[in-house]
Amino acid sequence: MPKTNNSIEIDLGISTFAILSNGGKINAPKPLKQNLKKLANFQRKFARTEKGSKRRERRRLKVAKLHTKIKDIRTDFLHKLSTDLVEKTTLLC
Repeated sequence: MPKTNNSIEIDLGISTFAILSNGGKINAPKPLKQNLKKLANFQRKFARTEKGSKRRERRRLKVAKLHTKIKDIRTDFLHKLSTDLVEKTTLLC
């Protein structure tokens, strides 16, 4: 991308993911919320299992896979967002 003097201020929020200086709002991805609820459920079930059992190992793997999926959703969202913001600011010049 060519270098420009344009800039956008980003304010990270609680109810929305981010608010831009030009008035735009960015919401967090919806699949993330669904998976976070699922993670809480999986972790609760995992905590109740007996240590050293095969079922505990299976549930531990489920929790680990879901953690990986959540990480991938977050990194994909942030990568797409940063790329989009850079492209928009370069188009403004």
